[in-house]
Amino acid sequence: MTSEVHRKTVFIVDDDPAVRDSISLLFSLHGHATAVFACAEDFLRAIQPGWRGVVLADIRMPGLSGLEMQEALASHPARLPMIMITAHADIATARQAFKFQAVDFLEKPFDHDQLLASVDAAMSGLPETRSAIGTRPVATTLSPRERQVMALVVDGLDNGSIGERLGISPRTVEVHKSRVMTKLGARNLAELVRIAQAAR
Repeated sequence: MTSEVHRKTVFIVDDDPAVRDSISLLFSLHGHATAVFACAEDFLRAIQPGWRGVVLADIRMPGLSGLEMQEALASHPARLPMIMITAHADIATARQAFKFQAVDFLEKPFDHDQLLASVDAAMSGLPETRSAIGTRPVATTLSPRERQVMALVVDGLDNGSIGERLGISPRTVEVHKSRVMTKLGARNLAELVRIAQAAR
């Protein structure tokens, strides 16, 4: 591969050949050039400063993980936005991904429209993909109790621990958490982490 990579190239880094092939086909059908890599090491050896596009990287891969690759790319001159994908999502992993400026964090199996929208937003340089944080600020959207619950959820506490901390039942915690997700348009906890970090 040369440095003359199409501006809208989707770089797919995943150790599962079926995943690589299906994602590559999806984006090819929607007019994007694609390039596939079986591991983080292959991508890091190949990347050149002139490359443009978006990186889709699996979190768990043999050798370097997607998060380790993301950290290695943080200072690379190509400055490619990254979307992390995983079948094993948890809050700590999402928090680390967003710490290193991931533009999105998607759980497998993901909806194709969701994936396309996320990549299109990243290529357009938009800070958001699916939640209207700019028009619905966390501070004005959530009640004080909901903000407390959100902060503790993002810190990785379970419902029982949050309930003990706030003096409410786990069921009440779940109700508050559900309201937070609905108000902020978060489809899952990874999105909630992204929204919370953007609000900070």
